[in-house]
Amino acid sequence: MILGVDAGNTNITFGLMDRETIHCSFRITTTPYLTADELGVRILNILLSKGYTPEDITDIIVTSVVPSIMNSLIPGLKIYLKTVPTVLRNGEALGLPIETDHPNEVGMDRIVDMIAAVEIYGAPCIVVDFGTATTYDLVDADGRYVAGVTAPGIYTSLAGLVSKAAKLTNVEIVVPPTIMAKNTKDSMQAGVTYGQIGQARYIIEQLRRESGLDAKVVMTGGLGAVLADALEDIHVYDVDLTLKGLRIIHGRLRGENEN
Repeated sequence: MILGVDAGNTNITFGLMDRETIHCSFRITTTPYLTADELGVRILNILLSKGYTPEDITDIIVTSVVPSIMNSLIPGLKIYLKTVPTVLRNGEALGLPIETDHPNEVGMDRIVDMIAAVEIYGAPCIVVDFGTATTYDLVDADGRYVAGVTAPGIYTSLAGLVSKAAKLTNVEIVVPPTIMAKNTKDSMQAGVTYGQIGQARYIIEQLRRESGLDAKVVMTGGLGAVLADALEDIHVYDVDLTLKGLRIIHGRLRGENEN
């Protein structure tokens, strides 16, 4: 089986999969300054707890937007899972033409998501990823990446609010049943969630209008599940989009016909 690894700013996501099925997935917090041994042991122990061993892994494919974590992540995978990972790097020809001003600046996680969205759901499409940042990426009818928008994510917005307001503390990220908040907790939850919902609707509408494309919306990211019901009229939600993209790219790199 293939182990897909997506190292993001908040979490590192792992998925153990074959060509048809994601057999298990898990996340660990992206923690700076961990050693290769600390990371490797943590990953190995989680896999063992789920009933898998290093012998079950035939290949590892990694994408990352956190350069500093790679100095411990890659050696940890090599030592404890006994497999040399394939690391995706910006500028590789992965089948997604990038028609932006600076193609090498596009995060590999966004590229992986777009490849998966086009392959699975078709183009044109808008890929929305609710993570540390909330990103919106537009792929045209010919499968080319033509525009992207980057906004603060829900946790990022909440953390900024709490850090600057002495009397405010963290709250759980949930969509309250009404925007008519009558206490501080509900008002903060309403602000960060309904604000993100409104932002998503507006940006998607503007991307469709300015591009002239009737683009399908594919949403992903762990926090996307929080907003999925409120946006169900305009989207497909796929929490495993990045892992599926890694699986598709793994097949392409090996000349396989990935479906």
